[in-house]
Amino acid sequence: MKNGLIIFFSILVLSFNNSCKKVEGVGGGAVIKGIIQEQKYNALGNIIAEYPAANQSVYLIYGTTDQFYDDDIKTSYDGSFVFNYLQKGTYTLFVYEDDINQPSGKNVVKQTFEITEKSEVKDLGTINIEKL
Repeated sequence: MKNGLIIFFSILVLSFNNSCKKVEGVGGGAVIKGIIQEQKYNALGNIIAEYPAANQSVYLIYGTTDQFYDDDIKTSYDGSFVFNYLQKGTYTLFVYEDDINQPSGKNVVKQTFEITEKSEVKDLGTINIEKL
């Protein structure tokens, strides 16, 4: 009986300990931010205009085990975006750009990175996307 109680409480403590581990996603103090900039090209492949990508969808995947996005946001008038209140862990951010070589007409531009501090501000800088 005594051994059974010890095993029961050991399993209970291990289960409780594993259920409290924080994983990627919301609930933390980290921030991911950046700017999306559109680049327009002419027929020769030269950039003819660059401007902020206002109202552009930006997608965020939590962790590395999923290919479906967990969060999304639209950029501001100046192309900026911010994902707040994130945990430490690995994330993938992606946006779509125009691509005439793809059957869908779109290409994915993505960045995978890690947040290592609970209050980290991860600045991804300027991400350029092609617009036709």
